[in-house]
Amino acid sequence: MMNFVVKTLANAGALGVAIWLLQDITLTGDSTGKKALTLILVALVFGLVNFLVKPIVQLLTLPLFILTLGLITLVVNALMLLLTSWLAEQFDLSFHVEGFWTAVLGGLIISVVSWALNVVLPDGD
Repeated sequence: MMNFVVKTLANAGALGVAIWLLQDITLTGDSTGKKALTLILVALVFGLVNFLVKPIVQLLTLPLFILTLGLITLVVNALMLLLTSWLAEQFDLSFHVEGFWTAVLGGLIISVVSWALNVVLPDGD
């Protein structure tokens, strides 16, 4: 359970950094508390997307992964971020990613920051 909380907080932090750095990834809310709650909920959605959908997409793109020497991972991460944005809209969460190239850059930022946070934060096992 602690590992789930740590991963969710790492995702929330990584999403927060991407929102801070890129103007086309937006999170809106009335107050700071509402924005923080929305960010945690979006991090949960992002974690579910990465847990459920990403392995299937990676399996289907395995030949492209080999052909591009792993660069297709940037596209897969962008698609997962765009899917999270679409799901957030369906759940009436005020999170939006504008455009594919923003999603590529956002996915790269989220990957790096999430990796760094997972190294720093305890995993609870």
